[in-house]
Amino acid sequence: MVISASLIEEITALRHQFHQQPELSNHEVKTTARITKILQDWGITVKQTALNTGVVAEIQGGHPGKEITLRADIDALPVTEATGLPWASQNTGVMHACGHDIHFCSLLGAAFLLQQDRANLSGTIQLLFQPAEEQDHGAEQVLDAHVLDNTVAMAGFHNNPNLPVGTIGLKAGSLMAGCYHFDITLHGAGSHGAAPEKGRDPIVAQAAIVSQLQTVVSRNVSPLDAAVVSVTQVHGGETWNVLPETVTLGGTVRTFTDEATVLVKQRMTKLVKQIAAAFDQTADFEWAIGAYPIQNDAQLVEAIRPLVSANATVVTPTVSMAGEDFATFQQQIPGVFAFIGSNGAPDAADWHDPHFIGLDETLPVGIQYFVDAAHGLSTFAAK
Repeated sequence: MVISASLIEEITALRHQFHQQPELSNHEVKTTARITKILQDWGITVKQTALNTGVVAEIQGGHPGKEITLRADIDALPVTEATGLPWASQNTGVMHACGHDIHFCSLLGAAFLLQQDRANLSGTIQLLFQPAEEQDHGAEQVLDAHVLDNTVAMAGFHNNPNLPVGTIGLKAGSLMAGCYHFDITLHGAGSHGAAPEKGRDPIVAQAAIVSQLQTVVSRNVSPLDAAVVSVTQVHGGETWNVLPETVTLGGTVRTFTDEATVLVKQRMTKLVKQIAAAFDQTADFEWAIGAYPIQNDAQLVEAIRPLVSANATVVTPTVSMAGEDFATFQQQIPGVFAFIGSNGAPDAADWHDPHFIGLDETLPVGIQYFVDAAHGLSTFAAK
């Protein structure tokens, strides 16, 4: 299916407009309304759902078959744009700094082409423009709304500024890490800074904990596996001459397997509790899931690889320690997720950077990927 120059021009213009009006997670009201109108103007059925933001639409093929879903995220980040682009964000402090505008505009372009070709399609192609990928667990909201109850396979992608345009990173198994959040509260006893013997200083205890947490990976996780433990914030004390009663610290853990996740969590919990006890203190340890690891279904990867390879350069990508909540869907539904090159310059800014630029030339590749994935997954579902 040929992507016309006029469609590329239209989708590029839409991308610029959406980029100028980014909206944060669960606040994608104008984005939702605009996507809805575009789809309806193209004759595509938009479904009524319990979602407050985001769009679910469907294209009925001319031949019987099962439902597959193509997914793109639509939210932006609380980042002040510094790209200097003529179509930079006009919403102060909000930016599509992760390139989600590339994702959902690619899905719009694919939706147009699939709608034109619906007589030749099998089953139902569901289009999911997902809210709140960055924050607030948007994938869980989608599952709770039951819009995927009939879906047998899913596909999505994330742009990758480390890969050149025209390149698609595709592999079975691990692609992006599980993302976990921890918070630690140390309970000691405050005292005057000149009389530390009258208290139980939680600042000293947290220093020991931060130091020893660095051994969780280096002395517990196999060198052949990958894991990260990062303490990213420490808060304690109100003034210069008083030792505080409590100190809080928090951070993130990244792993690729459930086994590594369990191991790291167990070791962290034990270290924190026992180090606190050694300083005659107590500790609260809290753990939250930000995203599960992306684990691509091998059969789905092989189902779409020949189609994708015919239209782009397919490479085996380097796995990323970043997280993506497409993995939440993969916990219940077989899915395939790819990286699509969006820049490739040696000095290209990465995701979540105020200088991040995903090139417009990524759009035709993203559109074609979604079209190819729709055909590949539909064929697989028919087996």
